[in-house]
Amino acid sequence: MVDEIDVRLLDPRDLRSSIGLVPQRPYLFGGTVATNLRYGKTDATDDELWAALEIAQARDFVQAMPEGLNSVIAQGGTNVSGGQRQRLAIARAVVKAPAIYLFDDSFSALDYDTDARLRAALSAVTARSTVIIVAQRISTIRYADAIVVLDQGTVVGTGTHSTLMSSCETYREIVLSQLSEEEAA
Repeated sequence: MVDEIDVRLLDPRDLRSSIGLVPQRPYLFGGTVATNLRYGKTDATDDELWAALEIAQARDFVQAMPEGLNSVIAQGGTNVSGGQRQRLAIARAVVKAPAIYLFDDSFSALDYDTDARLRAALSAVTARSTVIIVAQRISTIRYADAIVVLDQGTVVGTGTHSTLMSSCETYREIVLSQLSEEEAA
């Protein structure tokens, strides 16, 4: 269901347009920072682009680029770092303001501090949207409303962090491989 409508009744184009996908390996198009960000919303203003860049923790590095929003992005984004590419792809999804955000391990290229700041900033703009995060980093999903734990493609647990810590051995093992017992509590 999307907005209380069975997805089988939706035109596939309409369904796709309601999703803001940020893949693990984001792709940027040849053009400028602005044209990449406007991919999902062609009439976005410069102010909207800067606001999305701020949320995505990308404003500083774009401002430092020679032409700012008009700076050239090479096909595939090969002239920016992996973390910058990731943040520009996240900003593109924010500009689109979709009903559903799908972050497919989109925060893995970011350091922990940037990841935390970005997720905090995202919370305000995604509050009325469905947010699905695929992640291996516990700090990225720890405070999710619902966590689904997969092991070899099979669901082995669902719940909150605290529930899964006591009820799902697979989740507990993953958490303790990344955090100490005290940090995990």
